[in-house]
Amino acid sequence: MRTLPDILEEYEFLEGDERYGLLIELGRSLEPMPDALKTDATLVRGCSAAVWVYPASQEGDRLHFLADSNAAITKGIVALVIAAVQDKPAAEVAAMDVMGALAPFDLKNQLSSNRTQGVPNMIALVKEHAGRIAASA
Repeated sequence: MRTLPDILEEYEFLEGDERYGLLIELGRSLEPMPDALKTDATLVRGCSAAVWVYPASQEGDRLHFLADSNAAITKGIVALVIAAVQDKPAAEVAAMDVMGALAPFDLKNQLSSNRTQGVPNMIALVKEHAGRIAASA
């Protein structure tokens, strides 16, 4: 998976529909999430599209997530969130300002509000999981 700074570098050179295209491409590049993991327990509440996030594994204290959405643009936004936290130490993710890391993408002004309304809930789930892992380490 590409890093958030790498994605931002490309994103800043694009405009309008090209940015949508990049988000769709990012969504397609997400590690596949098996359908069996797309359950009510992994569903992110408050999203206009269905979004699932599953803490797949951890190596030491590094977090690894699987995620998916049934909507292409939303899946790209999910990929941005995952890129911000993927394979990082749990304590780092728990303390991270993920919304701040995503701020340069200006998603609220680039996309309709119904596409971004579930982002805080997804971030809260990821940070809550990171906090639990960090506390037990």
